[in-house]
Amino acid sequence: MTTASETIQLKPADFASDQEVRWCPGCGDYAILKAIQRTLAELGVKRENTVFVSGIGCASRFPYYMSTYGFHTIHGRAPAFATGIKLANPELDVWVVTGDGDGLSIGGNHTLHILRRNVNVQICLFNNEIYGLTKGQYSPTSRQGTVSPSSPKGSLEQPLSACAFALGAGARFVARSVDTMQKHLIEVLKRAHEHHGASFTEIFQNCIVFNDKAFADFTDREIAADRQVHVDHGAPLLFGKDREKGLRLKPGTLQLEAVTVGQDGVTEDDILVHDEKDRALAQLLVAMEPPELPVALGVVYCDPAPVYEDQVESRLDAACCGDLNDLLRSGRTWCVDCD
Repeated sequence: MTTASETIQLKPADFASDQEVRWCPGCGDYAILKAIQRTLAELGVKRENTVFVSGIGCASRFPYYMSTYGFHTIHGRAPAFATGIKLANPELDVWVVTGDGDGLSIGGNHTLHILRRNVNVQICLFNNEIYGLTKGQYSPTSRQGTVSPSSPKGSLEQPLSACAFALGAGARFVARSVDTMQKHLIEVLKRAHEHHGASFTEIFQNCIVFNDKAFADFTDREIAADRQVHVDHGAPLLFGKDREKGLRLKPGTLQLEAVTVGQDGVTEDDILVHDEKDRALAQLLVAMEPPELPVALGVVYCDPAPVYEDQVESRLDAACCGDLNDLLRSGRTWCVDCD
């Protein structure tokens, strides 16, 4: 017999709802769904205390597939709803699920403010560099020259870097992973959940229908070791099949360059050591692109700061403890003569 005081260890399947998962066969969202369900089970969170909030897009079906509370809201406004939920009940564990179009285009303003306010939520941005739900138009993260129904001659704009945007907005936790890298993704999500404040995790997600293999230049198994650097706080920024390559500041500049240990007098002492509290280094890391430089994956930046809802609650507590008569006589008031 199970008593009320006993803790039941939930399994990943316990976080799956009874709804049919309706994504295109082969979509990377399936892998992310499984990773988040496994993450919640391993963290031992309570379903009744967990809320998923989404906007509009393929990723925004997420709340239907989770056996937790959920809000499927309007385009780009998931951060606003999540902020309201945390302010109403700070004890809830709130996750925001969004895409590169939903979160960085119509919702860019809302994403910016939830990050700068540092609301204690986990933001997972699925980046497939395309609008998938509305049939393949180019998105804010699409690479220049992307041919799509809305850019038949190729897109003109320079792509927006999701992590650079988050850092510029004042995010205190910024990380990256890939849909198919299950072990890595789960560890990153655990770190995001552990962080007290707004965490921003960009997940590179393959859209097999409208933008297949968009990230093949650094995720294909044959080249992944040479095109990815897995950042770990306090560890040297080494990569390559034999970890023979590394990152250093190009002499006389503030630019990163890839070098080979043992060549041209380069030693491991020349390789930069990752410091996740160094915002300037984080900005350099998220700007790297293959083939010249590897893509940085893992927790790029983590430097906790006071949380918004804690500050709001303290302000409310202070206001509630005041005397109304003192407030009315404190100045900057008006006397209304009813006569």
